[in-house]
Amino acid sequence: MTSSYFSLILTGEPFRLFSPSHVITLILVLCLVVFTYLFRQKLQVPTNRLATRYALAGVLLLSEVCYQLWHVYTGSWTAAYTLPLQLCSVTLLLSAVMLMTRSYELYEITFFAGIGGAMQALLTPELFYPFPHFRFVHFFVAHAGIILACLYMTWVEDYRPTVRSIWKTMGFLNLLLLVALFVNQWTGGNYLFVSRKPDNPSLIDFLGPYPWYIASLEGVAIALFFLLYLPFVRKQPLAKEVRSDLSV
Repeated sequence: MTSSYFSLILTGEPFRLFSPSHVITLILVLCLVVFTYLFRQKLQVPTNRLATRYALAGVLLLSEVCYQLWHVYTGSWTAAYTLPLQLCSVTLLLSAVMLMTRSYELYEITFFAGIGGAMQALLTPELFYPFPHFRFVHFFVAHAGIILACLYMTWVEDYRPTVRSIWKTMGFLNLLLLVALFVNQWTGGNYLFVSRKPDNPSLIDFLGPYPWYIASLEGVAIALFFLLYLPFVRKQPLAKEVRSDLSV
């Protein structure tokens, strides 16, 4: 979506990076992460696990539905911008399915792509609306939900990523990149930011000009994924078969 389009639909002062509302929201997200870790044992109670999984999945799915409906209601829905093909939109939907099905295969992808993409989005949002606009609330709820879903599966369900999971994720992302390139060509959009850089300041600004920043992104993704894997280097990965004592 072009800057001129946003200039038509924006009202009031646009979102500012690291404004008070942005910083406070980041602190709230961090508190939710800490809360999930501290209460991980209580969440392992069978009834709590089931309720938490479906509550998180419900929040993720509802956020996407509300996002699509908001665009329809405001007349801003467009195939060039609103299809759920951005990385965080894809990992949001995968995270919801992962929570409901307890799929280890989806966990392998969402742990790296979901946490990595959502962390970058939270720190440097592609966002034009300030608090308390719906889009501000939706953006941070959706991205925080992705992170919490992955950490829940790690801390409560005892799932663990492996080195192989990193390469599975890279393969998935490159397939998604090809889909995004095709859709961008068809719609004029910029899904996965593979057709041009984001309009808002982001980490991509430091990775070179188009199209070379795409190759840089691949390297950054691999490095980030290995950093996310470091806490699990000395731990045995969970087998694909989920233990019977964890079944709910």
